[in-house]
Amino acid sequence: MNFSQAIGGIIMKVILVNGSPNEKGCTYTALTEVASTLQSGGIETEIFWIGKKAISGCQACGYCMTHGGKCVISDIVNEFRELASSADGFIFGTPVYFAGINGSMVSFMDRLFFSEMKGNEHKAFRMKPAAAVISARRGGTTTTFDQMNKYITISQMPVVTSAYWNMVHGMTPEEVKQDEEGMYVMRTLGRNMAYMLKCIEAGKNAGVPLPEKETPARTNFIR
Repeated sequence: MNFSQAIGGIIMKVILVNGSPNEKGCTYTALTEVASTLQSGGIETEIFWIGKKAISGCQACGYCMTHGGKCVISDIVNEFRELASSADGFIFGTPVYFAGINGSMVSFMDRLFFSEMKGNEHKAFRMKPAAAVISARRGGTTTTFDQMNKYITISQMPVVTSAYWNMVHGMTPEEVKQDEEGMYVMRTLGRNMAYMLKCIEAGKNAGVPLPEKETPARTNFIR
C-alpha cells in the first residue's frame, strides 16, 4: 500500500514488516489498519513480507561490522536493510508462536539488528521511530511484545506508543477485524507514529540536531 504527500517539502515513509508466514493473515490485517491510518495522515507506507522461505539465524561472525551492515548470508535480510535506509519509521509485526516471536521473524530480527551493533557506523535505524505489533489467537502477546521491543530500544529507536499494548486477537483476518479494541489500538498507533514523524521533521527544520554519538563502553560482568 503506497500513498505519498509532501510535508514541508519532505515525503516521509514508514515500512511495516509482516513477519508472519501467512502473507495476508492476521498480522497483515493489523498492519494494514496501521498503514491506512498513516496514509490518512500524509505518510507513505510499504508493507514488507519476510516470506515463507527459511531464514538462517545469526552466526555472530561479525561480517556485517566491516561491510556496512551487510550480512554474510545473502537473503531477504540484506534486501530489507538496503530498503530500510529510505524509511523514516518502522512497524514490526509478528504472530505469537509458543508465547514468543515466530522462528523466521526471530532470525530476521536477530541478524537485522545485530548489524546495528558495535563497530558499525552505517546505522539504518538509529533515532527512527518504531513499534511492534503482535497478533495472537489468545495468549502470549505481552511476552512477545516485550521481546520485540528489546530490538527497538537497544538500537536507539524512539518507541511509538498507543492507547494499549499493540496487539490484536483472532484466528482469522475476519476475527481480527471483529476485535474492536485491537483495531482502535492499531489506528491510535498509526496516528501517534504520524505525529512523531512530523515532530521530528519539524525539529530538523528548526535546526535541532540528532543526539551526539558517544563511543560505546562495553563491559562483561566478570570484570
